[in-house]
Amino acid sequence: MLNPHITILEFLNSNNIPFQIYEHEPIHTCEQSTQILGVSIKQGAKSLLLKNEDKFILVILPGDKKLDSKKLKTTLKTKHLRFATSEEVNMVMGCEIGACYPFGNLIGIRMLVDFAMSENDLITFSPGVRDKSIQVSWAHYFQNVKPEMVELAW
Repeated sequence: MLNPHITILEFLNSNNIPFQIYEHEPIHTCEQSTQILGVSIKQGAKSLLLKNEDKFILVILPGDKKLDSKKLKTTLKTKHLRFATSEEVNMVMGCEIGACYPFGNLIGIRMLVDFAMSENDLITFSPGVRDKSIQVSWAHYFQNVKPEMVELAW
């Protein structure tokens, strides 16, 4: 994807998903984004790109949770799993680490979302750039992205 920010905005608009976009200083973490926007850390969608043998997997967790790699390995039925390198994130997602977005559907990779994300009315995420954040309703996100829901966090 050449410009994930534009692709995400086009996806939201073409699916009539209401959203709010915020511009802010460049950030590197979900925690920083939610602090700047004054929203709960659990509303932040932390997007992590991992590699399972020869396949990439996008994992989405609430900002207040940590990835339970044992649960993820069990879900994927694998013993080999690692975080993607910065070069791989750039190649697969077209962005830098810290700007990953919760839209595996737009880049053709499997996406697993932790059940705890569904406890939010609104979610906030990076749209592939570090100086913007987008907020949408969980219901609109879930209905249009159709993520695979699993238990991944602790």
